[in-house]
Amino acid sequence: MGLFSKIKNGLAKTRDRISFAFNKLFTGGALDDEFYEELEDVLISADTGYDTTEEILERLKDAVNEKMIRSREQVKDELKSILQELLDENELPVYEYPLVVMVAGVNGVGKTTAIGKLAKKFVSQGKTVTLAAADTFRAAAADQLTVWAERAGVRIVKHEEGADPGAVVYDALQSAKSKKTDVLLIDTAGRLHNKKNLMNELSKITSVVDKEYPDAMKLNYIVLDATTGQNAISQVDVFDEIIDIDGIILTKLDGTAKGGVVLSIAAQLSVPVVYVGVGEGIDDLEDFDSKSFVDGLFD
Repeated sequence: MGLFSKIKNGLAKTRDRISFAFNKLFTGGALDDEFYEELEDVLISADTGYDTTEEILERLKDAVNEKMIRSREQVKDELKSILQELLDENELPVYEYPLVVMVAGVNGVGKTTAIGKLAKKFVSQGKTVTLAAADTFRAAAADQLTVWAERAGVRIVKHEEGADPGAVVYDALQSAKSKKTDVLLIDTAGRLHNKKNLMNELSKITSVVDKEYPDAMKLNYIVLDATTGQNAISQVDVFDEIIDIDGIILTKLDGTAKGGVVLSIAAQLSVPVVYVGVGEGIDDLEDFDSKSFVDGLFD
């Protein structure tokens, strides 16, 4: 199954919610206030968010006036272009190796699973990968990550439950350097109820990586659960106070009708969506592609 097909399938629930309304909107009728009000309702129903929806409508009205568009059919193509432009405004990272990726996110968003899938993705690209089980707080977190390491065919460095996460990362870095590993993926704790401890932990991990592997490219990704819709955005704000977020892994896109949150993320946060989870299989983590996403909303 190709990239477009996977993302299109992942957007099935969102598309099911809005497709009838879209089809009705773009098949004849005047470009009047009622049209824009109906379009606003459709976008908000997909959890695009009020502010982002207003921005999209403003851009659309400007384009309609500037290009003297008179038919609803032409507006559909213009709307698709605007949505894709919105998604392309945040530049995707270009990987250099060796690469160290710290992965953050609250408990329950599918963070450990996303790391396992990302490891498999790098392996399929011919890269060597090591996982660092630095979530030493959650019970059985290292065991869960070990299962994914085995499935992806990669090495894992772990300590006992309750160990110092910084020490786990230190050992993982030494191992990655000695074996000239291309990619080190670091799993971290996600206990937002104790923000001070989390802040100290992530800051310490960042310091260890900077000190022990200055030559590596370093990125911080946050995993968000698409089913939480607009609530996902507030999670980015919290973590961005602690570490600089370079990219977003959006999980469970296939399990929600709130796919419009991707548009809201692009508009409100200066952080690109790098990967999207579109299924439960180990190969169901896809590079985010703006055109495939927009086409998947309509077609």
